[in-house]
Amino acid sequence: ISGMHCANCALTIENKLKSAAGVKSAVVNSATEKATVEYDDQEISDEGIVSVIRDAGYGAMPSKFEDNDSGKRQKMAGNAERRLFVLSLVLTIPILVLSMVIRDESFQSKIIQALLAGIVQFYIGGRFYRGMYYAAKNKTANMDTLVALGTSAAYFYSLATTFLIPGQVFYETAALLITFVILGKWLEARVKGKAGEAIKKLLGLQAKFARVVRDGKEIEVPMNNVVVGDILVVKPGEKIPVDGVVTEGFASVDESMVTGESIPAEKKAGDHVVGATINKNGNFQFKALKIGQDTMLAQIIKFVENAQGSKAPIQKFADTVSGYFVPTVVALALVAFIVWYFLVAGTFVASLLAFTAVMVIACPCALGLATPTAIIVGTGKGAERGILIKSGEALEVAEKINAVVFDKTGTLTKGQPVVKNIVVNPAFDFPKEKILKLAARVAINSTHPLSQAVVAAAKKQNLELEKFGNFSEIPGEGVMATCTEHARTIALGNSRIVERVGANAAWAKAEIANNQYIGAMLFLIHHDDVIGYVIIADEVKPEAKAAVFDLKKMGLQTIMISGDNQRTALAIAQELGINDVLAEVLPESKAAEVKKLQDSGLKVAMVGDGINDAPALAAADLGIAMGRGTDVAIEAGEIVLVKNDVTDVVKAIKLSRQTMGKIRQNMFWALVYNSVGIPVAAFGLLRAEFAGLAMAMSSVSVVLNSLLLRRKKL
Repeated sequence: ISGMHCANCALTIENKLKSAAGVKSAVVNSATEKATVEYDDQEISDEGIVSVIRDAGYGAMPSKFEDNDSGKRQKMAGNAERRLFVLSLVLTIPILVLSMVIRDESFQSKIIQALLAGIVQFYIGGRFYRGMYYAAKNKTANMDTLVALGTSAAYFYSLATTFLIPGQVFYETAALLITFVILGKWLEARVKGKAGEAIKKLLGLQAKFARVVRDGKEIEVPMNNVVVGDILVVKPGEKIPVDGVVTEGFASVDESMVTGESIPAEKKAGDHVVGATINKNGNFQFKALKIGQDTMLAQIIKFVENAQGSKAPIQKFADTVSGYFVPTVVALALVAFIVWYFLVAGTFVASLLAFTAVMVIACPCALGLATPTAIIVGTGKGAERGILIKSGEALEVAEKINAVVFDKTGTLTKGQPVVKNIVVNPAFDFPKEKILKLAARVAINSTHPLSQAVVAAAKKQNLELEKFGNFSEIPGEGVMATCTEHARTIALGNSRIVERVGANAAWAKAEIANNQYIGAMLFLIHHDDVIGYVIIADEVKPEAKAAVFDLKKMGLQTIMISGDNQRTALAIAQELGINDVLAEVLPESKAAEVKKLQDSGLKVAMVGDGINDAPALAAADLGIAMGRGTDVAIEAGEIVLVKNDVTDVVKAIKLSRQTMGKIRQNMFWALVYNSVGIPVAAFGLLRAEFAGLAMAMSSVSVVLNSLLLRRKKL
């Protein structure tokens, strides 16, 4: 959308769209210059939506992924405003010289001033008249109304005193007002462009060409010629064009611009690679799996764009104020004129200047920019660090969270079982290494995660693992095989397999009763004897303890939810520093547990993997989904952590607090500016042209304050 100048413009378009047949919802964002519309395509089309917006007096066109660079549009708009400002300034300077430097009050001087000011008023300032016309047509008023009325009062009165009645001219007031307003629009476009740099950076990451293997030859093709299934070649220093899986070769890939992780990721055959990341070292080939809008980068851009185009609930306050603001200001300006002219016995000129100053200083631009600019910067900052925030509402909710519930497996722990210890039956002379080797040899044919953990531990110690014969797997119990060299049965499993093979179970039962370990106990049975067991447990993520500590430091209650038994869950929670544990909770019952916490008065954030925990994520006040691989389109969470790093939970909540703090600062200063500026202008203490400059600078200051978010540490 083009042509929006303030929050009232956005509200006007929003209301027009909402009243159109077939439109279910519409959100218009003046900062990103976009409208997000949900509609029934059986009742209205894209062209129909564009027509509604144009009927309201604004330019519009459908937004597409390939041209969604708002920063580029802001730069173009800024360049246009700069040209208009320079032209306006060139025309205004002679007026100032004639009226305020040499003070030439001759008729010829007035004619020259009228002509120059007329070009500024009706050519450069023509937009304000068009805006006022469409606002009146839509039965509303906006910034254009205030500027057009204020400058028209100054210009037409001066015109009257030039040709019809005696009196002072102040063409310079009208010309300077428009010049300063255009200056403000130019500066605003520049800083708004900086606010949206996150999208610009992300779009800049896209590769322009790809090297594809076709008919046995490597050829370079444009990105839009790549298709799913293509084999692509990437050499050192080159960008990876699209998402895919490595088929051949090895490389170190810099994924920092997508995930925020500075250490290059090692990639080999079978590993996934992400489009727009950089191959730092090594040659490899990969198969294209996702292209165009399906790539991870495209999904991230979509996340950021949706968030930046959304409204936080706090924006409703600004929208409400803006809706009543302009009519109230017009009324106050008229009151100022009447009081000055009839009660204070001031001159008509002084009364008119007070009227003009009040009209111009009170434009609600700063209030309208207070929320969206902070959201743009906040969500962009998050995206650069691998924290994807879906909406302004998510930011506002995150700030109010006072309890964080963590799913254990895959969130606080790695979700991959590992061998933690090996215990030998003292009645037998078997070294731990022999126990591990026998266990791995019987488990090597199994695909069960616990069996794979045993095999991985043995391979880590470089143990030779010859397979046993007659392998069999008993679901829920364990695995069995035959040691051919000794014709003996070897079994590995839980207590039930001990009973199944009829082994001497006395020691095993005693160990179960007195178990001091946390995790699964896999007993190794050699013929009829239990010769030892392997302890397997999920490993706590190294960063999880620090994340819990930081959340508690921020005053948040931390809770762990797990399907593990009470003893195991408590032990892991104690290791992490978590005091509150919900153990033995089935996946389908997690949402109910979250609801209980909410009923107790807590504002709950649920952190999970976005798949198994989807119901709980949806039930929580705020769902935070851990990213997995290249798939960031997780619908259940309002916040997605691309790096799958639990410390980003802390950063996400800090970012929400920082962003909401900026929004409140912006609103406070915008309201203070108007609360102070209107009386100052009404009492005649501020020249009208400087009121215009103050109005322009208020908008710029709000955007600059939002930009300071980028400097804050997470």
